[in-house]
Amino acid sequence: MDNQRRDFIKKSASLAALSVTGAGSTLIPSSQPTDKKLSVSEKKSTDRIDFVRDAGMQMCLAYFWGIEPRKVALARQMDVLGAVGGINPQMVGMDQANNWEFQVIKAVKEAWEKEGLQLSVIEGPPSLYTKTKLGLEGRDEEIEHFITFMENIARLGIDTVCYNWMPVISWARTTMDRPSRGGALVSAFDIEDIKEEAPIKEYGELTHEGMWDNITYFLKAVVPEAEKNGVKLALHPDDPPIDSIRGIPRIMTSVDAFKRLIEIVPSSSNGLTFCQGSFASMGGEGEGVDIPAAIEYFGKRGKIHFVHFRDVRGHKNNFEETFHDAGKTDMYKAMQTYYDVGFRGPIRPDHVPTMAGDSNEHPGYSTIGTLFALGYMRGLMEGVVKSRA
Repeated sequence: MDNQRRDFIKKSASLAALSVTGAGSTLIPSSQPTDKKLSVSEKKSTDRIDFVRDAGMQMCLAYFWGIEPRKVALARQMDVLGAVGGINPQMVGMDQANNWEFQVIKAVKEAWEKEGLQLSVIEGPPSLYTKTKLGLEGRDEEIEHFITFMENIARLGIDTVCYNWMPVISWARTTMDRPSRGGALVSAFDIEDIKEEAPIKEYGELTHEGMWDNITYFLKAVVPEAEKNGVKLALHPDDPPIDSIRGIPRIMTSVDAFKRLIEIVPSSSNGLTFCQGSFASMGGEGEGVDIPAAIEYFGKRGKIHFVHFRDVRGHKNNFEETFHDAGKTDMYKAMQTYYDVGFRGPIRPDHVPTMAGDSNEHPGYSTIGTLFALGYMRGLMEGVVKSRA
């Protein structure tokens, strides 16, 4: 009787396990001792269907205001361990040092490592400022320091640099708190709001071809050094992608502009940051960029070094940021295309709405909005990988 009772209990326990986990899940093999403490990797291999985590891409978060304790804690809990940011000497108590120097970069990298994060991408690099972008006196010194910066990050195992070619006026919006879905706040741009602003004349007459000359000068100086050091230069599109702001020309405003860019100095180091929101806002009313086709073009050529995953509604003259599931881009198709062209580099959510309970002190970087974006991205990634299995 005792033996029959034990057999019944064993069978009942097995049935209960099946009802909880589902017949499609991977169960712990019967040969696995139940009292053994499983490692994280063992748990991952036994308690769910196997698939490539994050589609093999490197999930990151942006930290432009230093180490934010709550955000860092949440990042660790979400297992998003890549950090993207600049090199700020003040962050490590080295206020008098230059941000391209080895000891400063090393100290910043180690500060992130103490938080359990890895500094993966330098976004907003040192010594690439107005003199270089406008071709002014002193640009050669800036470029020399930029080359030193690349050599130093390479020594420390950092290989991706996100930079832009927006001198004087960088990222620009005319509204930082437009109500969106459910009262969430988003940034927006309306060209009518800047038409009356006075042009900036202190730099003389500036032209688009002059800007192309300046970026060509820069690339010819730095790309060979980047290639020598294994550093990938990832140019971000102009945002907003309009022809000029207050008389300052903007040239990285179209897919064709980036096709021209990668041919100036053909190299594996000369590539781009594929900021989906910026590319999606290119073109005028009734026009638009085929995002998956653009990803395919640059991705097949190995030119996408970094991805900002975000979306918009509207066009270059009038647009607003959106939740990741509410814009005009087929986000699943975009993620599928990154995967299919072999992109496995760093990727981060960008410009999320400010949601209830969060401050709008840093528009576009709400912590709660970021959580929503990461969950959405991970769902897309898992769906893409399993659809290709």
